[in-house]
Amino acid sequence: MRHTCRGTINLATANITVEDSCNFIISNGGAQTYHLKASSEVERQRWVTALELAKAKAVKMLAESDESGDEESVSQTDKTELQNTLRTLSSKVEDLSTCNDLIAKHGTALQRSLSELETLKLPTSNAMINACRDFLMLAQTHSKKWQKSLQYERDQRIRLEETLEQLAKQHNHLERAFRGATVLPASAPGSMDASKDRCYPSKGDLSDEDDDNEFFDAPENIAMPENMGHKRTGSNISGASSDISLDEQYKHQLEDTKKEKRTRIPYKPNYSLNLWSIMKNCIGKELSKIPMPVNFNEPLSMLQRLTEDLEYHELLDRAATCESSLEQLCYVAAFTVSSYSTTVFRTSKPFNPLLGETFELDRLEENGYRSLCEQVSHHPPAAAHHAESKHGWTLRQEIKITSKFRGKYLSIMPLGTIHCIFHATGNHYTWKKVTTTVHNIIVGKLWIDQSGEIEILNHKTSERCILKFVPYSYFSRDVARKVTGEVLDSLGKVHFVLLGTWDEKMDCFRVTATSMENGSESRQRTHEAEDSRVLLWKRNPLPKNAENMYYFSELALTLNALESGTAPTDSRLRPDQRLMENGRWDEANAEKQRLEEKQRISRKRREAEAMKATEEGTPYDLYKALWFERKKDPDTKEVAHVYKGGYWESKEKQDWSMCPDIF
Repeated sequence: MRHTCRGTINLATANITVEDSCNFIISNGGAQTYHLKASSEVERQRWVTALELAKAKAVKMLAESDESGDEESVSQTDKTELQNTLRTLSSKVEDLSTCNDLIAKHGTALQRSLSELETLKLPTSNAMINACRDFLMLAQTHSKKWQKSLQYERDQRIRLEETLEQLAKQHNHLERAFRGATVLPASAPGSMDASKDRCYPSKGDLSDEDDDNEFFDAPENIAMPENMGHKRTGSNISGASSDISLDEQYKHQLEDTKKEKRTRIPYKPNYSLNLWSIMKNCIGKELSKIPMPVNFNEPLSMLQRLTEDLEYHELLDRAATCESSLEQLCYVAAFTVSSYSTTVFRTSKPFNPLLGETFELDRLEENGYRSLCEQVSHHPPAAAHHAESKHGWTLRQEIKITSKFRGKYLSIMPLGTIHCIFHATGNHYTWKKVTTTVHNIIVGKLWIDQSGEIEILNHKTSERCILKFVPYSYFSRDVARKVTGEVLDSLGKVHFVLLGTWDEKMDCFRVTATSMENGSESRQRTHEAEDSRVLLWKRNPLPKNAENMYYFSELALTLNALESGTAPTDSRLRPDQRLMENGRWDEANAEKQRLEEKQRISRKRREAEAMKATEEGTPYDLYKALWFERKKDPDTKEVAHVYKGGYWESKEKQDWSMCPDIF
């Protein structure tokens, strides 16, 4: 066209570019651009060729009009563009030639394939067609069956979820019926010596109200609303009156650190909250990654719970004085069992420590030891612990807690090795913890059991002790929470037998060897003889009104008491935990969310710094603990966080400038 109009592109100055096998673009330098798509590569090439030829014709017409003077002279820029267009056209012609050669080559191959196909026998072709038809029909039939099966499985899952709670209730009915038909006595916390053969939970622990619990679907995200809807119901706290004011309950909390250790904490409020409403969406998941309201917690952190292992530190004091390494091993085994005694009624979970959170317990003057814990990892959660005693022993451990909710029960698996070293002899003992199970998550009274096997190894002498925690069984008349053990020398010969329960006591019996008639040596275990019995450990009674104070032991009651001079990262200073201890649970939930969000922001900042360092090629540690460092143990060959020193020196100087701001 010799004139322009809206919606057209002058071919003489158009740019034609190929985008891919079917798409090409025509533009005039920005004002107009057409994106065109052909049905195939051959069709695209036909269009491009036709347009290029038309463009060449337009350029020629433009040149002729310039010579006759009918049109304006072409500027130097237009001439340059014309030359570029001619070069592009030449390139396109070469591409067209190449495409022509390819078409000819593939056309020849296609003709050859068709010729070969014609030479095939007709029955073979028919057989292939019939086989394909049969396969298609079979696939369609099975596809419908699979769809039906999938829908059936979905329906079954829905029905299973709907009936799960009812099954749990029926299960509890059967448990109570069985307990009613058999004699399985259970003692309450206040009557520890009433019976040796105790079973928990007892028949009296399960009320009819447990079967009338109403369950509601929990929201997908477990963020706490402004008001949990906490409602005071009839008090089930024995010895406590609903008329007691909060000030009277909490008056013992803020006491001077110079005074005696506190013997009580504010009573646990009687807030009603359905555990199942939160836990039903957590089946099979790692609970450390799921935010939980403080309503399921006790006002202690995991670091403080770890420190509770030292409640019976005198067992290690006695072990340090033993001349025989085998006798020493007996006391170490009793210490191992004693660390579980505080868990028997403690069904609430501790607070997950924030990264960098610490907890110190300085009992050097009263008991001869001091202890330090630090949260060294957040995911997976891991805490390092170091305790040393002037009585000649050091205890250290790094524990990672992993937990899974299995529907009716919760499994807690501590991972990591515990080390105990005695300075005088150099005896180095190591062991691992057993699995803790919390039962009756859906309905009924929560109760805890310990199960598994512990091997305590003396790396210096190769002597060892095997402890077996027998899981509770409804159909066993054996003593509940039973623990048995054998102390063996380096040759595997048994010298002592241990017997007891992890919630009450452990006894030790010496084993003597006698000769059989055939002359071979055998082991005769005389643990039934009272003259060889030695009481290694017995649990301390719980404080008065412990059932109102989360079943805390005397040591646990003191752990969250405010002390002067501690690090700013100490668990005692954690605000949500303090609010929860004071009974202000709604405020504690809001504060817990604030702390967790602050921790997430810190983690994202470290990750951004690590990414920047990686791009710049500079080394960067994502996170490094403040008071512990990773080292390889020469005996176990395991790499774990070991105390590197400096904390108590910083406390003496009151120099906490290196501590992070986590609260």
